Amino acid sequence: MSNPTSQTHFGDGMKDPHQQRKESRRAIISSYLGSTVEYYDFLLYGSAASLVFPTLFFGDLDPALGLILSFLTLAAGYVARPVGGLLFGHFGDKIGRKQILFITLMVMGGVSVVIGLLPTYQTIGIAAPIALVLLRVIQGLAVGGEWAGATLMAMEHSGKKSKGLGASIAVSGGPSGAVLATMVLGLFSLLPEAQFMSWGWRIPFLLSAILVIIGLYLRYSVTESPEFEEAKAAEEASPESSVHTGIPLVRLFRESSSDISLGVLAGLAPLFIQSLLATFVLTYAVSIGHSRSDALLMLTLANVLHIFTIPLMALLSDRFGRRPVMLAGALVGCIMIWPMFALISHGSPWMMLIGFIVGNPLIQAVMYGPMGAFISEKFTTRTRYTGLSLTYQLTAVLGAGFTPLIAQALLGLGGGGTNTQYISMLFSLLCLISAVGVYWSRETAPSRASQTAPLGKVSRSTN
Repeated sequence: MSNPTSQTHFGDGMKDPHQQRKESRRAIISSYLGSTVEYYDFLLYGSAASLVFPTLFFGDLDPALGLILSFLTLAAGYVARPVGGLLFGHFGDKIGRKQILFITLMVMGGVSVVIGLLPTYQTIGIAAPIALVLLRVIQGLAVGGEWAGATLMAMEHSGKKSKGLGASIAVSGGPSGAVLATMVLGLFSLLPEAQFMSWGWRIPFLLSAILVIIGLYLRYSVTESPEFEEAKAAEEASPESSVHTGIPLVRLFRESSSDISLGVLAGLAPLFIQSLLATFVLTYAVSIGHSRSDALLMLTLANVLHIFTIPLMALLSDRFGRRPVMLAGALVGCIMIWPMFALISHGSPWMMLIGFIVGNPLIQAVMYGPMGAFISEKFTTRTRYTGLSLTYQLTAVLGAGFTPLIAQALLGLGGGGTNTQYISMLFSLLCLISAVGVYWSRETAPSRASQTAPLGKVSRSTN
């Protein structure tokens, strides 16, 4: 794909600093908005899986079984994400970030529109849930390549001392998409029940087409990652370039297998609570007496704050290091998960709002804000897309993919109702596991790497 953006260079080959800053801003904004659109589509499905799909696609079954099967379709998307991460990561490391991000956005938007037009079980029978699962798998493939690509485009266009912040702005597209998804679905949920279940739930999926067109336009105007271009040029100029090129996945496991494992461990807790709040807690809140519209509204308000706390925590990680911030987040999570559920279980919708704020803008953001840069900086430039995609998407499967099913089972184990102690205990354990992954990782923030690398580890070159 050609790049329409002109590039001004000085005589020594250096790019005009003003032009460079302009391209950096454009890349970061484009990554943020594109990621917002992607996660609007992906998380809209999660909300619908809690509130709509059990009735429309599994309505002939017992309600509890229908909910479980609906959550299984949700999990199918998460299982597909590592495959998409490897597929798009491979080409993102071979040919560049920009073209892959263009493709993932088109795929994601197209699938959402088809879901909005999909007949229900009452119309086409068993073909409806089968089609729903297939569409969710395709969604998972697309988002598997999106998160890493958007994060890298923003981070690799950022300055050396602000890479955590740059990566986190793209990452903030996740809660931004969640805000859009829950807000739009919440507005249509105010319709009379019959109208909402008949056609109202479809409109948020169909609106995705408009968002995708805007996102594609923005991504078309962005230049390729300068770090990728530099690394590719260096390899082509090297007499040993044939040694350095090849299959990114093979190079990745040869160079960074331990970093993948530690990255997966570090991400388990923040992705678990992200999925918990986006799916299970909505169903839980409604089941204990909150209205569907109140639950969606309060989650939306909390996610608005979440958009800003993610880059705030990443900014702190640029200053103090990725590891200290993420370790503090694990500690906060172990403690605050208990009052979070107590607040959500209270009868007042405003107490539920405080509970949601404790969950995402506080617990999740402290661990998640630095994570884009924390994982990315573990890998060299020419394996980074594959490494980041694989690490993050494996974490998504293990930490988030089956969260609503696990939480539903643990709630039943506790006798149902408001007894969420087993869920809180599991999350506290995951926080400890994530803390181990963070602690045994080397520090990757450039300003802190040489000071805090554990066990004598040092930061490797990024090229």
